[in-house]
Amino acid sequence: MSTKTVEPSKQAGRSATPVDDIGYRILDTLRDNGRISIAALAETVGISRANAYTRVETLMQDGVITGFSARVDQAKAGLSIGALVFVTVHPQAWASFRERIIEMPDVEWCAITTGEHDAMLLIRAVDVSGVHEFSTGVIAQLPEVRTVVSVVVLDEVVRRSYLLPSDLPERDTETPLGMTRWTPASPGRDTLPPR
Repeated sequence: MSTKTVEPSKQAGRSATPVDDIGYRILDTLRDNGRISIAALAETVGISRANAYTRVETLMQDGVITGFSARVDQAKAGLSIGALVFVTVHPQAWASFRERIIEMPDVEWCAITTGEHDAMLLIRAVDVSGVHEFSTGVIAQLPEVRTVVSVVVLDEVVRRSYLLPSDLPERDTETPLGMTRWTPASPGRDTLPPR
């Protein structure tokens, strides 16, 4: 497999071919070894070499496969500290915030989130002072940013390149969703005062 980035399909309105079982087996195999040859991929998945080539090309054209890259051990590459930076953005500043973040080489990953914060960044640094300098000296100084909270990553337990539907286990649908554990109020505070 090559290491090139795949360009998205330029055909407007073209719908992707649904991914079937063989497609998922191809994606599963490529997740473990993106450099596998087409011949070895075909043998692993149990299809012909021509079929494997055609299917990989289709997955690329449909935008299911967006590129190929190497997985790197960040600490061995010299960036031993990781941090999550939670950012709250001023409401009218989203477009500008997104443009600035995209241009920052320090940011490995960024997601817009729901909840208390608006965005979560994963950054890497040589040491803790690098995290501090980036969080307070770069991100917090942006006019689009209202608040910043940084959390140093102590250990990365699981990091998968991507998930597939076949990775998700079936859940017991009899269990009601949204159940919360209730903590009783301390004595004397078990009722709210009338309004």
